[in-house]
Amino acid sequence: MSQSPSLSQLRDPEAFLRRHLGPDAAEQQAMLDSLGLGSRAELIEQTVPPGIRFNRALDLPPALDEQTALAKLRGYAEQNQLFTSLIGMGYHGTVTPTVILRNVLENPGWYTAYTPYQPEIAQGRLEALLNFQQLTIDLTGLELANASLLDEATAAAEAMALAKRVAKSKSNLFFVDENCHPQTLSVVQTRAEGFGFELIVDAVDNLAQHEVFGALLQYPDTHGEIRDLKPLINHLHAQQALACVATDLLSLLVLTPPGELGADVVFGSSQRFGVPMGYGGPHAAFFASREEYKRAIPGRIIGVSKDARGNVALRMALQTREQHIRREKANSNICTAQVLLANIASCYAVYHGPEGLKRIAQRVHRLTCILAAGLERNGIKRLNRQFFDTLTLEVGGAQTAIIESAQAAQINLRILGRGRVGLSLDETCDEHTVAKLFDVLLGADHGLSVDALDAQDIASGIPDELQRSTPYLQHPVFNAHHSETEMLRYLKQLENKDLALNQSMIPLGSCTMKLNATSEMIPITWPQFAHLHPFVPREQAVGYTLMIEELERWLCAITGFDAICMQPNSGAQGEYAGLLAIRKYHESRGEGARDICLIPSSAHGTNPASAQMAGMRVVIVECDEAGNVDLDDLQLKAAEAGNKLSCLMATYPSTHGVYEEGISEICAVIHQHGGQVYMDGANLNAQVGLARPADIGADVSHMNLHKTFCIPHGGGGPGMGPIGVRAHLAPFVANHPVVPIDGPLAQNGAVSAAPWGSASILPISWMYIAMMGPQLADASEVAILAANYLAQHLSGAFPVLYTGRNGRVAHECILDLRPLKAQTGISEEDVAKRLMDYGFHAPTMSFPVPGTLMVEPTESESKAELDRFIAAMLSIRAEINEVQKGNWPGEDNPLKRAPHTLADVTGVWERPYGVEQAITPDAHTRLHKYWPAVNRVDNVYGDRNLYCACVPVDDYR
Repeated sequence: MSQSPSLSQLRDPEAFLRRHLGPDAAEQQAMLDSLGLGSRAELIEQTVPPGIRFNRALDLPPALDEQTALAKLRGYAEQNQLFTSLIGMGYHGTVTPTVILRNVLENPGWYTAYTPYQPEIAQGRLEALLNFQQLTIDLTGLELANASLLDEATAAAEAMALAKRVAKSKSNLFFVDENCHPQTLSVVQTRAEGFGFELIVDAVDNLAQHEVFGALLQYPDTHGEIRDLKPLINHLHAQQALACVATDLLSLLVLTPPGELGADVVFGSSQRFGVPMGYGGPHAAFFASREEYKRAIPGRIIGVSKDARGNVALRMALQTREQHIRREKANSNICTAQVLLANIASCYAVYHGPEGLKRIAQRVHRLTCILAAGLERNGIKRLNRQFFDTLTLEVGGAQTAIIESAQAAQINLRILGRGRVGLSLDETCDEHTVAKLFDVLLGADHGLSVDALDAQDIASGIPDELQRSTPYLQHPVFNAHHSETEMLRYLKQLENKDLALNQSMIPLGSCTMKLNATSEMIPITWPQFAHLHPFVPREQAVGYTLMIEELERWLCAITGFDAICMQPNSGAQGEYAGLLAIRKYHESRGEGARDICLIPSSAHGTNPASAQMAGMRVVIVECDEAGNVDLDDLQLKAAEAGNKLSCLMATYPSTHGVYEEGISEICAVIHQHGGQVYMDGANLNAQVGLARPADIGADVSHMNLHKTFCIPHGGGGPGMGPIGVRAHLAPFVANHPVVPIDGPLAQNGAVSAAPWGSASILPISWMYIAMMGPQLADASEVAILAANYLAQHLSGAFPVLYTGRNGRVAHECILDLRPLKAQTGISEEDVAKRLMDYGFHAPTMSFPVPGTLMVEPTESESKAELDRFIAAMLSIRAEINEVQKGNWPGEDNPLKRAPHTLADVTGVWERPYGVEQAITPDAHTRLHKYWPAVNRVDNVYGDRNLYCACVPVDDYR
């Protein structure tokens, strides 16, 4: 009789690892066999330079299975205390409609998509973003809006930079209303220092005393006051300066929009349109300006164009403004926006419609009016004369007792120095909230009744002259989906237009589109993580603190750095934050003149844009024919910079997809000349467990948690870009004015609005590391295996442009289509569009080398999916041969006509190739056909005929 296996034998220590990795052990061996290798270890030996190899297990706890990891994280979450937070300051309680919660925020069809660079397979989220722009345009009263920025505070900094670019004033002074939110003021001060702008922070009554290129005004201000901005704006315009107005989106449903008052730029946070506070983020900032500033506006803009059949098609417009092309001359370093959150906000507006939104705003204001009336009748002095939802109160010696009473009632008020408190009501408040506030502020015997006050004629907090009179959201999309049935179907229609990871591999080079496991995603909507205000007392966020500190320790172990700064809420923000730390470090040593940043010519476009924002001069270092940094040129330029050298920005493995052999020498050259090394973490997925940036020689590096550590891309955001630093840089990273952070110098400004950036998505990365443990190295090895497998099988049809030692690539490879284009006229764009007919998202197109495709398969794709991609690419190569032989005309073939849509096959077919060849070119597409929503989009038409608002319904006919 055979003995049953023991419990220890039945335990599966690699349960999640097997779920995360695409190819199983047998498939990995088959892939290795095709490469002529016996093991993954042999592959790593051939690929990663021996001098940088880590060669030991990561110092991480053993991997947890999914349920154990969730239980541990749940234990942390339950240590957070959920009070009613009325702190305000740009963060408010909100209700995410459940139809949006389940079908957008929790739906991989929305959260696993990528930035819509390929518009034909992104029409759904592009439409949702266009709705967001229309929402912004209507409520702000301006002509043009972008598709989101990172948060309100960084939007303020972008507004200041735009004002300097376009204002006719020659002044170098920028005025900031002292009653802006303090986190906004800190971020603007940080940014102004890098740009070399002089900042004046003063009461708006003193604006006339200064000649400026622009001013930042808050409406309503941080204490709730509402004032007519028109005289201030007129004064600014008289001196050819710009008026930039930070505002509250919900208030604009009842307040005169700033655009009507003459504002040039209007921005703020859309958080209270259905996006949880999440201890600070992620949230989508909105940003609107005059149309004449269209080429100066930062961030993505969604525009209306037409496709090859003349039908309406959406796309990202005016992309030549962006850092990928303009580099240090770009309007901003923004790469990631907040697409998922912008889409939630736009869907919130679609679901509620103009009347529903107005009702929410009126209800919040009515509750505030009732509260204000009751307090005034009981002798509480209100410091803001006018208000929408915020009251600032003079309570004198009763402040301590009120704070204690509020704490006992589990209510967070804003504490404003001696004798003053503030509070902001929101959508989640009701009559019981107001009654509890009467008890807290007046004591139990106040004798007030909310119902009795509500029955009285209570004056509005908004002056008559600032009551909104113009209509908004009249487009049909905001007036047609108010039942849950209609909303559910609308969301499904949008989702069906898009290609995301729940349908196929997205092999985008430099983007790491790996699995976003469901267990990693589940905690982000737990109330204890989702509903915390970022400025609650620290004792109410113990669970967040434990989780963040543990994640920081893990990231230090993975990277070799001594400290982590969690504040940057995108990769580009991480670059900027790291460069600021380097700058402050040099200044602390009396070497503030070090301002030259060396950047390889192959670098990501955000690198030079970030360096410029940090006040550095960019000097380009050339690459050699093998794609590596030219060491001779580096040594020459480092020597020429001398005591002006600040740093080098290097990506590793390189943007060309190889492990540069000379990386340690490159770092040594910079250190020899007194500079610091910034390592761009875009390709960290090929380092984890195999090498560590700090060991290689980096002083600071950002980590794209939305790439390497599994936060999903959300269709173009959110992201997180925390930086790791060596000990000597740790004092110089960002701090925060509202919630001071232990470690950094107290005088350091903020780079993002919230102390820990987009804190509510950090559980995703925590879960990933907890469930992988030291086996994270397996993920890196399999990612490298997958890339080399693809390179091996495709190199005969499409040359691999760069390889490293032993002819190997790192975790991605660049396929060179330039020879084929010269011979046949078929371009990398044609191949990218044709892949859509095979059900694939294209690889990264023309970056970092024009005329190429950069492919990154990640560790999460099965051998079957890799083989399907290989087969599709080889089939496309055979199609190119048909063009080359003259069997198909150069401009009328499946590649030039791609992608093919349902409209193509339901009309008259008069093409030299068959319908089946066009739409079902392989067995997979015959069983699982994905239909692109539009034919190839006309980019030139879209930019020449810029239109960035919702399309009239008749245009679709």
